[in-house]
Amino acid sequence: MAENKNTQVVAQQKPVKVGITGYLSNEKVKEQIVNVVGEKNATRFISSVVSAVQTNANLQKCTNASIFSAALLGESLQLTPSPQLGQFYMVPYENNKMVTDPKTGRETKVKVNEAQFQIGYKGYIQLAIRSGQYRKIVVSDVKDGEVGFFNPITEEFGMNPVLDMEKRQELPVVGYYGMFELTNGFRKELYWPKEQMEKHAKTYSKGYASDLRKNTSYTFWTKNFDAMAKKTLIRQLISKWGIMSIEMQRAYEADMGVLDEDGTVRYVDNDSDIVAEVEAEISENSNKEEFVIESPAQIEEKAEPKTVADVVGQQKGKEPVKVEKKEQKQDIPAFMKMKNME
Repeated sequence: MAENKNTQVVAQQKPVKVGITGYLSNEKVKEQIVNVVGEKNATRFISSVVSAVQTNANLQKCTNASIFSAALLGESLQLTPSPQLGQFYMVPYENNKMVTDPKTGRETKVKVNEAQFQIGYKGYIQLAIRSGQYRKIVVSDVKDGEVGFFNPITEEFGMNPVLDMEKRQELPVVGYYGMFELTNGFRKELYWPKEQMEKHAKTYSKGYASDLRKNTSYTFWTKNFDAMAKKTLIRQLISKWGIMSIEMQRAYEADMGVLDEDGTVRYVDNDSDIVAEVEAEISENSNKEEFVIESPAQIEEKAEPKTVADVVGQQKGKEPVKVEKKEQKQDIPAFMKMKNME
């Protein structure tokens, strides 16, 4: 009987995660939102974030600070998190991190659910168009029978498009084509056969390779290979041959990373233990499980994210965010560094 009472006491003491609506309603958080998006856009921003979180159960498990940072970065780039538009996504993943308990000074490995900023290929196209440097930008799958010729050395490519859209829809994909033309007349096109894209996915996504071995469908490479392939081709084109505005550089550097309070972008092995269930074409992969720290955890929901506005530059024209190597021993979740709110 006594054991049951003790169990009940422990259960009652378990910290309860504040919902994203409550977090964004905090006056100090709202001040930061207004500083970045302006008072007129604050309500719209909050509504879009709440809507995105409410439609994704796994995103609801993520720390509010990581959701807020990812959403604020997307807003600063004037992109929307709406899955229907596919410009950027807040993707939940599980990360194993070493956290220092402020009371004992001891480091403990914990599982933290955080939201990862991921830009979709449509978001890259939007930013390219807004830069004013691109006259045309195209990315498309290539169907069986449409390849006229392809020279992998000179990268010359000729296409015989199937004009019957219903017939084309039924044909298998054999590759992916992207091109852009700048306002100064420079033109670049790129074609990857599907085999090359498959090799790229297996090399850079351990989760996708695991899906293939285990015949599972956890990663977005598995769920929506075509959308991931289009994004990969756009990134290759723009980063190697295109003109990148400050906004495009910021998006490229922050893509598939988590923003810490000091503006650092952390890249993690986001392909293991995947849980995200985002229904749309989307970028790389994610993971699982809810995170609760018994001792210092409660400050996560009461903390003031004092420098998130600095992360996204408050106003446009700031320098690109800093990039940190994938693994860093001293990496501590942003909320562990914050002060308690009154």
